Amino acid sequence: MNKPLLISLAAATLICSQLSADTMYDRFQTMELEIDNLKAELRTLQQEQSKIQETTSTSSEDEEEDEEDEDEEEEKTQLSSSDDKDTEDLTEDSDEDSDEEEIDINEALEEIEETLGDLNRATSGNHLKLGVDYRFAIDNLQYKMVDGSKESNDAFMTSRFWLNMDWAATENLSFTGQMAYNKAFGARSGANMMNGPYETFDWVANENAYNDTIRIRSAYFLYRNNTFFGTQVPWTFSIGRRPSTNGHLINLRDDDKAASPMGHSINVEFDGLSSKFSFDDWVDGMYVKFCAGRGMSNAAPKFNTAPYAENDTVNPDIDLIGLIFTAYDNGQYGIFTQYYYANNLIDATDPTNPMAGFDTVGGMHSFTASFRANGIGNEINDYLDDSTFFLSTAMNKTDPDSDKRMLYSAMDADGPTKAGESKTGYSIWTGLQMPSFMTDDGRWGLEYNYGSQYWRSITYAEDTNIGSKLAARGSAYEAYFTEYLVEDILSLQVRYTYIDYEYSGSNGFFGGTTGASMSMDDVKAFGMGSQVVDTAQDIRFYLRYKY
Repeated sequence: MNKPLLISLAAATLICSQLSADTMYDRFQTMELEIDNLKAELRTLQQEQSKIQETTSTSSEDEEEDEEDEDEEEEKTQLSSSDDKDTEDLTEDSDEDSDEEEIDINEALEEIEETLGDLNRATSGNHLKLGVDYRFAIDNLQYKMVDGSKESNDAFMTSRFWLNMDWAATENLSFTGQMAYNKAFGARSGANMMNGPYETFDWVANENAYNDTIRIRSAYFLYRNNTFFGTQVPWTFSIGRRPSTNGHLINLRDDDKAASPMGHSINVEFDGLSSKFSFDDWVDGMYVKFCAGRGMSNAAPKFNTAPYAENDTVNPDIDLIGLIFTAYDNGQYGIFTQYYYANNLIDATDPTNPMAGFDTVGGMHSFTASFRANGIGNEINDYLDDSTFFLSTAMNKTDPDSDKRMLYSAMDADGPTKAGESKTGYSIWTGLQMPSFMTDDGRWGLEYNYGSQYWRSITYAEDTNIGSKLAARGSAYEAYFTEYLVEDILSLQVRYTYIDYEYSGSNGFFGGTTGASMSMDDVKAFGMGSQVVDTAQDIRFYLRYKY
């Protein structure tokens, strides 16, 4: 066995595994697996080498027994003498080759063991994997208000940094975390104590361009097993700070792996738990996932008379329960659904003074269903095979407290509306992502979505600086182009987003103050034209380093 060849194979295996894996964590896992496979192959060669040596030894013993034939003693003695000499020469040559091959194999194994040791030391010896994701972006932001006035920022520059951590303690138990900041270049002149509570609100703490404070964006452990109480149902359980932004479909334009929520109706950070059960053996890709989280805790301050006790004079707990059901997903075609109910939702008591706090207004049901095709048609041509099309629909229904209004206002031109009245909204969203005409890895995409008068998503953390396009009560148009400059490490993107609002309150909370859905004519009639955006556009360019 040629030692240089073995080392070359090992090096090639490591390089190929790094290129094929998606993340740093995946790369290390793949490298370790490939090294183990290579070591197993080398051990197989050792066993075959031992069998060859045993066969050679047995053959020599048989020849010695033939020499004892007394009828042809002299002739066979001569033949045996000659054969013995040849056999000894062959055996010596074989032994020398075997010893040399065994030495080469052992040296190769030692070399690979040393490589694996270096790998373990580089990852702290305990399967801790680190990755960085830095993005520089410059946005041109333009707003036209209902009264015709304009607001803008021609060059809003931001830095976004994510530090990714993965720690596989055992085959079944792992930890994932992400620390982050998102800040404007320098110090933002518009940031102050008055609007601070909105800027750092828990649902969007790492999605707003605020300052250079590093916060926890996600931190959770994941337990996985291939059986559930004796049944052949793979399942997982996880609890912690959830990876609940950049979910399904919205991840395409964001050039990220999809988190579990469906980005059409929910895109916020929150703390909670989830448990997933896979039925892939029954139907391709089928699974059900139960989720629960808390968006606000009713708890007194630490140095209160009764630390962390509930306080009836402030907002109660905001809880969310949900169910994600993937009915079918064979890699090309997928059908996805999601339902959730959130209670004790809030509205700003005084929008001009965030320090005044929140008012509880009621709960809300939400349902989303989506279809996705990774590859259009059945091998019509290579371009369509590498294109992605999706269509998603969603609806929401408010469940207001008896004395509160949700999503509508007492200032409607048609007259005061009743407290406690439920409203239903809907939204539709479609998109197409296609390969670049210039390179193999580049992507460009087109998207459109529309929301009705009482549509409400919980998508405050969507990565769009003019406000969530998927929350729009009206029409939103988007086009983007993503190109890779250095492998999958350095990329750029140019993106254009335009929102034409038909009703107010798209990016507000859930009540009749910030969330009130008023037509643009009603906004004018009540003299609020300078406070409500009619159209908005965002032209973004970014450079992103991810490894």
